[in-house]
Amino acid sequence: MCRHIACLGPVEPLGRVLVEPPHGLYRQSWAPRRQRYGTVNADGFGVGWYAEGDPVPARYRRAGPVWADLSFADLARVVRSGALLAAVRDATLAGADAEAAAAPFATGPWLFSHNGAVTGWPTSLEPLAHGLPPADLLSMEARNDSAFVWALVLARLRAGDGESQALADTVPEVAAAAPGSRLNLLLTNGRTITATAWGDTLWYLTEPGGRTVVASEPYDDDPRWQEVPDRTLLVASRTEVLLTPLKDPTTDAAPVPPKETRT
Repeated sequence: MCRHIACLGPVEPLGRVLVEPPHGLYRQSWAPRRQRYGTVNADGFGVGWYAEGDPVPARYRRAGPVWADLSFADLARVVRSGALLAAVRDATLAGADAEAAAAPFATGPWLFSHNGAVTGWPTSLEPLAHGLPPADLLSMEARNDSAFVWALVLARLRAGDGESQALADTVPEVAAAAPGSRLNLLLTNGRTITATAWGDTLWYLTEPGGRTVVASEPYDDDPRWQEVPDRTLLVASRTEVLLTPLKDPTTDAAPVPPKETRT
């Protein structure tokens, strides 16, 4: 369920990434090609982007399907950025907190999205709630599984962990508490993209000129798209992508060796 995308590169209209590609996120809201769970992402959408010289991103989110928003295409045509994160949503529980439950979630310089679902939510993650400061729980944007996973990641970021460490520690923790969860996480600070492939599809594209795209699925048929292996942490800049295996606490499977791609 859900599809998401992050992009770093030259400043360009948001629509070049989200609307214009033949299989872009806009189209993926009703016709995804590689979505394994669910078929239509009509329970909300959002896009966050960075303006030059401002480290705090702006967001535009709505509770309904992106194709029903008469303002989105016009907004995407004129708003320009060199860094964005966007998502379309197929809700785990219908009606949960409406627009507030739509990714990207945001705090400070970060934008965050979760593609997947936590099994047994909310009971399965009750033990993890005890490790969060009460203020973090009370200030969650929504009461769904994605917002709670973001609270876990954010607590680590605030404690001083880097983006990659925060995701690499959060995903196995949630997977151990709720086996079978799908935890494809996507995080950006406007300069780097950090993501996990855990139970669903993830791809990346690097292009000459310093452009990197990380997405649930390719938005076109460019042969340069590379699929990320399951149980993998991805860290990307505008010029390189590093893949590192994640340990699965529910299996004894040996991880695959890391791979680095430079352009």
